[in-house]
Amino acid sequence: MQFFGRLMSTLNNVTGLFSNPFRIKEVSLADYASLKRVKSEDRIVLYEKSSSHSWECLLLNPNNEKFAFRLFQVDHEGFALEHYELYAKKLRPFYESSQNPLQLEVLQQLTDCFRSHPTWSLAHVAVEVGLLESFRHNHILSCINSNSGDNECTPVHMACQKGDMECLRELVEQCHARLDVTDKNGDTVFHYSVRGNNPEIIELMGTRSTAALDHLNDEGKSPLHLACQLGKEDAVHALLKVNAKCSNMGALGYPIHIAMKHSQKRCAEALLDKEISQIQLLDPRYGATPLHWARNADMTRLLIDYGCEVNALSKTGESALHIAARRGRFDCTMVLLTNGAMANVKGADGNTPLHLAMKLDHLEMIKALIVFGADVEVPNDLGETPGLLAARISKGANRKVLLDLLKIVGIDRFHPPDTPLPTASTSQEGLPPLRSTNQNLEFQDIIHVSTVLSTMLKKQDVVDLATERRKGQDRLLSLDGGGVRGLVLIQFLIALEKASGRPIRDLFDWVAGTSTGGILAVSVILGKPMEYMRCLYFRMKDEVFRGSRPYESEPLEEFLKKEFGEHTKMTDVKEPKLMLTATLCDRQPAELHLFRNYNPPEGRGKSRYMTSGLFQALAKPEDQLMWQAARSSGAAPTYFRPFGRFLDGGLLANNPTLDAMAEINECNKILIQNGEGHKVKKLGVVVSLGTGKAPQVPEPRDRGLLLPLARGEEQNARNLLCSRDKQLHMVSQNVQTLPLFLHFD
Repeated sequence: MQFFGRLMSTLNNVTGLFSNPFRIKEVSLADYASLKRVKSEDRIVLYEKSSSHSWECLLLNPNNEKFAFRLFQVDHEGFALEHYELYAKKLRPFYESSQNPLQLEVLQQLTDCFRSHPTWSLAHVAVEVGLLESFRHNHILSCINSNSGDNECTPVHMACQKGDMECLRELVEQCHARLDVTDKNGDTVFHYSVRGNNPEIIELMGTRSTAALDHLNDEGKSPLHLACQLGKEDAVHALLKVNAKCSNMGALGYPIHIAMKHSQKRCAEALLDKEISQIQLLDPRYGATPLHWARNADMTRLLIDYGCEVNALSKTGESALHIAARRGRFDCTMVLLTNGAMANVKGADGNTPLHLAMKLDHLEMIKALIVFGADVEVPNDLGETPGLLAARISKGANRKVLLDLLKIVGIDRFHPPDTPLPTASTSQEGLPPLRSTNQNLEFQDIIHVSTVLSTMLKKQDVVDLATERRKGQDRLLSLDGGGVRGLVLIQFLIALEKASGRPIRDLFDWVAGTSTGGILAVSVILGKPMEYMRCLYFRMKDEVFRGSRPYESEPLEEFLKKEFGEHTKMTDVKEPKLMLTATLCDRQPAELHLFRNYNPPEGRGKSRYMTSGLFQALAKPEDQLMWQAARSSGAAPTYFRPFGRFLDGGLLANNPTLDAMAEINECNKILIQNGEGHKVKKLGVVVSLGTGKAPQVPEPRDRGLLLPLARGEEQNARNLLCSRDKQLHMVSQNVQTLPLFLHFD
C-alpha cells in the first residue's frame, strides 16, 4: 500500500508540473486568430477563450508573426487581469533592452521571479536572473540603489551574496551603484559578500569602498566577525587582504573571540597570522582573553602554540581553566593543565577549578586536577572545600569512586565550614591507606605514588640527601624504563623536590636512566622542573604516540631536539654525571652501552672508545649529541625503529641501578690504580625509582616470545638476558661499605 501511495504521489506531482498554468509555452498565433482580445499593451496580449472559459496571456515577437510565447493560462478572470498587469508592467523593460528576443528559459525565470517576489524592483530581478544588458534601460537604472525585499537590500547586496562578479562589475563600474547602503539589519555589501562563495568580490569591493568594510550591523558584527562565525576562511583572508581591522570591537568581542566561540580554527589562524597581538585582546563583557572562549582541545592548543598566557585572568578573576572546569570541557582542561595552567587559582566566590569540577560531579576532570596538584582542602569564600562539595553533591556510581579517591590523597572525613579537620587515617607505618591492587596505570596510581612518597619524606628517620654531600659521599639517582609510565617517576621526583625544597639536580651527583627514565635523567641534569616534565609527558603522549605501533620516529626525534637542543653535546653539562643505557645490537651477544657526559678514567692504556677491527668506534662523550643519546636509550622494539646500531637500553638494563653502581665502582678502581685515590668518593645514597609492573596477560602459544621484536632482531634478542649476567660483577665484592639503598617501584 505504501508503494502505491508513493506512486500516486509521484504521478500527481508530474501531472501538476505539466498542468502548471504559469509554465511558458511556445504557441501558434493562428490558434488565437478567432479569440477575443481582452487587453493589449505593446507586445503583451490577454485573450479570452470562451469555449473553455479560460484566459491566456501571450508575448508577441515582432520579428515572428507565426509564433508567440504563452505566459499563463488561467480559468479566473480576476486572476488573469491581476497577472496581466504585473507582466505588462515589469516585463517590458527586459524585452526592450534585449538585443535578441528573450528565450523561453529566461522568460520563465523572469515571470517566476515576478510572482515570487512582487516587492522586488526590476533591478533586483535583473540581478537574480543575470540579465546584465537590462541595467542600461532607464527604468531599471532608476532603481539601481533601491532597497526592497524582505531584508530591504539593494541589487548590489544581492549580487555580492550570489557571488556574481560580472553582474557586480556592471553595477559598480557602469551603473555607479552605491556601496555604502545598508539593509534593514545594518548589513553592508561586505556582509553579503561573506555569505556568498566568491572571495574575489570582497577584494573588488575593498578597492572601492572602505567605509563599509568595518561597519557593525545591528547585531554588533562586522563582516570579519561574520566570516569567523560562519567559518568562511577564504572570506577572512580576503577581508584581511583589503585591511579589515582585527581590532574591531563587536557586541561579543573581537573577531578572534568569535572564531574561538564557534571553533573556527582556520579563521583563528588567519587572524593570528595577521596580528599576533590578538591573543591578548579582552572581550567587553567578561574582560576575557580568547583562551577563555576556547571550546575544544584544538582551539585551546592553537592559542597556546601562538603564545597565549595560560593563566591570564578575566576581570571576574577567573582563568581559562575555571571556564573549562565550569563548562565540563575535559579536553580543554587537559590541554591547559599540560601547558602549565595553575590548578589552585581562586576565581569568583573563591572557587578553584576543583570546586567547579566537584559541583559538576565530573569524575575524570576531578582526577586530572588532583594529579596536577589541585588542593582538595582549600576553602572557597563560603568555607567549602572541594572534599566537602564532593560529599554533598556527588551521587550515583561516581560517589563511592570519588570518595575513595579523596581518601587516597589523605582526606578521610568531610566537615562543614569552621569545623576542625581530623588528621587523615593512616596505616601502621603512618602512610595513607592503600587502595586495592590494580596493575593498570591510572590517575589513582599517580596520586597514590606522590602521596605515599611525600609522607615518607617527611619522616624524621629518612636520610637528608644534602647531608651526604657534607660527608663527602656521592649520591646516585637511578630511573627505570617504562614508557608513558614515566609519569610515575615524575611524581616521585616532584615529591622529592617538594620535600627537599631543592631541584633534583642539586640532590644527586650521579643520574642514571633507561628509556623513558633516560629522557627524565637528561631533563634532570638540564635543570628542567619536574612539574614542567609532567606537563610535557602528557603532551608527548599526543605528539609522539600517534597512530599504531610501530610509531613514526620523526615526531619523537623532533620532540627530543626541541627539549634538549639540536646541537647540545653530552659534555655541555658537567654535573651531575649522567649515564644513559642503550643496547648495542650490531654484535652477538648484544652488549650494554652507557652514554656518558664525562670521560671515564682509562686504565692500563686501554680506551673504551678504541676502534675495533670488527666494530665501528663509538662516539666519545664530547662528540655525542644529547638528543641522540636519549633517542638511542628509548629505541624500544615494536614501538620505534632502532637508532643506528642502538636499541632500547631496557632490553638489558631496564633498571640501571646495578650497571650504574658497577660503573661508579669501576671508575673508582681505575682512579686508585692510576694513583688518584684522593679523587675517589664513596657512594653514600642510592635512590632507585621504578615505574611499577606492567599487567600480565596470557600469550598465545603460536606467537612465541620473540614475536613482539622487530624483524631482524631475533638473533640478538636470544642472548639479551645471558649477556647481562656476563657483564655485571658483584658490586658488593669491591665496595667496602654498602650505600643506603632506597628503591621505590
